[in-house]
Amino acid sequence: MASLKNSVNTNIKTKVAGQTQDDVVYCHIFDAILEQRLPPATKLNEEALGEIFGVSRTIIRRALLRLSLEKVVDIRPNRGAIVSAPTVDEAKQIFKAREVMELAITELAVNNATPAQIAECRKLVAKENKAFAVNDYGSGLRLSGEFHIKLAEMADNAPLLTFQRSLVSQTSLLIAQYETGSHSNCSLDEHTGLLDAIESGDEQQALNLMKEHLDHIRSKLNLDNATTSNDLHVVFSDLLKAKS
Repeated sequence: MASLKNSVNTNIKTKVAGQTQDDVVYCHIFDAILEQRLPPATKLNEEALGEIFGVSRTIIRRALLRLSLEKVVDIRPNRGAIVSAPTVDEAKQIFKAREVMELAITELAVNNATPAQIAECRKLVAKENKAFAVNDYGSGLRLSGEFHIKLAEMADNAPLLTFQRSLVSQTSLLIAQYETGSHSNCSLDEHTGLLDAIESGDEQQALNLMKEHLDHIRSKLNLDNATTSNDLHVVFSDLLKAKS
């Protein structure tokens, strides 16, 4: 269980005022998934997590249930919980939902964003760029996800924010599982450009930039080759067909 401990790398005593133990466990596991320290299909052993965080298995179960509702953890009857590992078809559906959601959020953000929110987002982008500059890809990816969640906050629509949080974390799983090539940061100018368009109230420009941004993310994912599957029968399907 040492690798799991290193992946979580936390202490329950780090909680801030107002957070319950459930919140702390949830947030740390969520961040570990978003930073890809807990990759798809990782088993989330309740006993090990309880030992790591110093809490009861009841609290661990509640946190895992919350994560399962956001579709980043799968709870399997009598087999325990694992980090979700979307299939290619599921990945395509997730990304399509993300595209629809992001455009709706961008449109609302142009009309509802406050100067304080935009200023906060610019600070977040600066942190993101710094993380990528020092090759801290996990932190950069998490901060990139936080940027998109902040956009949903600008939209001032609670249901969209809830859906966006889930889709952002699911997209992180897709990147961990299906990204091809090197870990390059294509969001350096794209996030700043989006903020500029939102701040200026240029809705069409903001929508165009968001579409381009999502296209860049999608272009780095190999969702068109069945051999990306973890299923050995799929990987070696050609051999099986030849034998039949």
